Amino acid sequence: MTAVVKVAKCTKLGVVMATGAKNFSTTTSLQEIRKMARLRVVDNSSIGRAAMAAGKPPRCIHVYTPTGVGFLGDKVLVAIKGQKKRGYLVGLKQKQKPNIPKFDSNNIVLVEDNGMPSGTRIKVPVPSVLRGKGGDFTKLLALATKFV
Repeated sequence: MTAVVKVAKCTKLGVVMATGAKNFSTTTSLQEIRKMARLRVVDNSSIGRAAMAAGKPPRCIHVYTPTGVGFLGDKVLVAIKGQKKRGYLVGLKQKQKPNIPKFDSNNIVLVEDNGMPSGTRIKVPVPSVLRGKGGDFTKLLALATKFV
């Protein structure tokens, strides 16, 4: 089996480029969380600490939006330590819109089914953009010690 290679000559620069059967994408990085994305628990809940210490970070299994993609402040369902837990996205690694901070990891805060946070403290800075968002963030923002 042979691969088809096309050769294109760029006359202005005098460069010969070979393009193979494999294509690559040059789109910008996504600003959302999709299914099976790895997340990092940033509160001090016992299940979150145990999962992060064991090296088994939770994975997103559902995003509670009509489109199925999650942005900052959206509610997600995660699989953690063999259980299903709900959480809110409080930091995203991908490129963000202007005046929204970009984080080093995809951060979530775990909440119970009734909306109460699982932990008592959030260990990382939380974007202050969540203050203006609609929804039940007042309990989460009360646990945060730092804002960016």
